[in-house]
Amino acid sequence: MGLQEKVNKDSYLKSKDLLPIHHKEKSIGTMGFFAMWVGMAILLATFDIGAMGIQGISLPWVVGATLIGCIAIGGFISIIGDIGIEHGLAFPVYMRAPFGTVGTHIPSITRAVTASFWFGINTYFGATAINAILNTMFTGFDNWLLCYILFAIFQLVNAASGIKWIERFADLAAPLIIIFSLLIYQTLSAEIAAQGNNVWSWVASPVTGSAAVTAFMVVIFANMGYWATLGCDIPTISRHFKAPKFERNWFKRNKTTVVGSLIALPLTEAFMIVIGAAAFVVAGTSNPVTALQETSSGWMLAMLLLMVVLTQWSTNTAANVLPAAAVFSNVLGPRVSHAIAVFVAGIVGTVIQPWSVYEVLTQVLLIIGAVLSSVCGILFADYYLLRKRRVNVPDLYKADGQYRFNGGVNVVGFISWAIGGLIATLFMTYSFIVGFVVAAIVYYFLSKYWYFNKFPQAEIINPSDEEYLGITVGRDWTIDENINEEKPMEVVK
Repeated sequence: MGLQEKVNKDSYLKSKDLLPIHHKEKSIGTMGFFAMWVGMAILLATFDIGAMGIQGISLPWVVGATLIGCIAIGGFISIIGDIGIEHGLAFPVYMRAPFGTVGTHIPSITRAVTASFWFGINTYFGATAINAILNTMFTGFDNWLLCYILFAIFQLVNAASGIKWIERFADLAAPLIIIFSLLIYQTLSAEIAAQGNNVWSWVASPVTGSAAVTAFMVVIFANMGYWATLGCDIPTISRHFKAPKFERNWFKRNKTTVVGSLIALPLTEAFMIVIGAAAFVVAGTSNPVTALQETSSGWMLAMLLLMVVLTQWSTNTAANVLPAAAVFSNVLGPRVSHAIAVFVAGIVGTVIQPWSVYEVLTQVLLIIGAVLSSVCGILFADYYLLRKRRVNVPDLYKADGQYRFNGGVNVVGFISWAIGGLIATLFMTYSFIVGFVVAAIVYYFLSKYWYFNKFPQAEIINPSDEEYLGITVGRDWTIDENINEEKPMEVVK
């Protein structure tokens, strides 16, 4: 095979936006990701969990379950995030290891469509808030579709501008979101008090015994299922996190992810759960847009609804559009830039009209958790248990490298995904943890004792830190975009 033929064969794996991020290019610090989490965790879909939970158990138990679920999923997110921090790799690129250079497209697209789903539903909620604001300011205005289109364009332009602009918006929006959230809670609490109720003791249909335990567990795993999506593709974001070179302590190296995922996420989401519960007590719905319209008016209503808009925006750009764009850029090839992939995600999220399933959102969250938790388990087993964090990064960008497996497909990844996902759906209440554990076990044993004997993996045969670790040994992985041979790995000592 001639050199030009090799170039053409490998080029589809070398999208410019998916090459490893170098240490000097990492721009997000601990407080930056903390602010991003404040924005990501405050959204209308979260409110639905609070409204659902308070119908069976009291709010303190709902909050407790939320904290447990968020801390648990935050731990998973932090663990998987090391892939991006250590090697600078995006989710769809690393997925070539457990699924193959071609096989990566199927689970990656599943995640991208899910992210696009959330973009659509969050944009819809934001559009209804904008519509309500305009209706308050200009009596008679009522065109949510126009608001949707304009709101979607603003978000997509922000996301297309790059991770730095996403972080800047989060830094700006986070304090405003916190202030507006407190105002919303105060407004709803005043209305609840006027009704003679107490949101912390009020329950729509109290359950006891095993039913109460089940209700408690549903809240835990609904929260985990919601963030199972980010648990998979956190490397797409974490590859931009600042981290010290030559740091072998896992916690010090991953401090940015840990602080955001184990502190900002649980606290913020728990407070949103309270608002969702309060909205249900006031108006019989978890949608605070509806509840606020019943309890506020004038400029106060407009200001509170503006908070709703900011939360949907900050969530969408970081947690939904950015990961989906990375996948679409990977699938569609190097000619599709990040900006184009961002708008592809927006179009997909609009065409599937996800707002039509809002009434069964908790069930949808559990199903998503079942499907994607298996992918998280496979990533964990592949990266930590088998490769022990060492990765032959140059071969991830080779069509004929070690990750080609059988025609570009690692069948063990798909077998594990199918078994883990299927068993998880049989235990829907506990879908995330079941899918994660089952898929990880199946993948580990099939790979170690069968598939990796058939398709040897260099970093497992020779587990060299100097050859296969990244930032821990001060390495920036450099992939030549134009020819088949890689530049020498840059190691700064």
